[in-house]
Amino acid sequence: MENETLSKISNWWSELRYSSLQKRGLAIIALIVIVLTALYVLRGSSQEVIAAPAPLEIETISQQTLMVDVAGAVIHPGVYSLPLNARVVEAIKAAGGLKKGADTSDINQARILKDGEQIYVYPYSTSTGKTSRTSIRKNGPILINRATTKEFESLDGIGPVLANRIITYRKANGPFTAIEDLLKVPGIGQSKFAQFKEKLRV
Repeated sequence: MENETLSKISNWWSELRYSSLQKRGLAIIALIVIVLTALYVLRGSSQEVIAAPAPLEIETISQQTLMVDVAGAVIHPGVYSLPLNARVVEAIKAAGGLKKGADTSDINQARILKDGEQIYVYPYSTSTGKTSRTSIRKNGPILINRATTKEFESLDGIGPVLANRIITYRKANGPFTAIEDLLKVPGIGQSKFAQFKEKLRV
């Protein structure tokens, strides 16, 4: 079978209508192609297969903690680092807990904290037994994140109902970041807000 194949190739080669010089050139080209093909195959099979390194697992370094300022009637007022989604009650515990007689009636201790906010716990007045916050601020701006219902009622156009809405909104949503946030409270529009905005401060 092998001799027959070689014979056919020999006959085909002799029947080619090329000069001997052309046939020689053709044979050299064919030989080069065969050699290059063989080298390529041998080189590919001899190379070690190097697995691509697994991509590094890059841990997303996001903010895993938040900072809150706990002030007022707590044992150790100060700035504390707490886990994300921590609640107000955890911030108070971090500050050593409440002082005797502290008033938490306007604090939603179950609320989730926001980074950078302040938790202010008002004390009761030791002399009268009533909260020291009942006095209306007559001089200076009203701090909207600390103001009481009575202090809000001292503003033009704010009655008891609207003052309570502001306190309720603050408890549910956390501290105001700007005085304009009061516009989010139902019942406070631009015209009413313009009456007292100069008396407010965050």
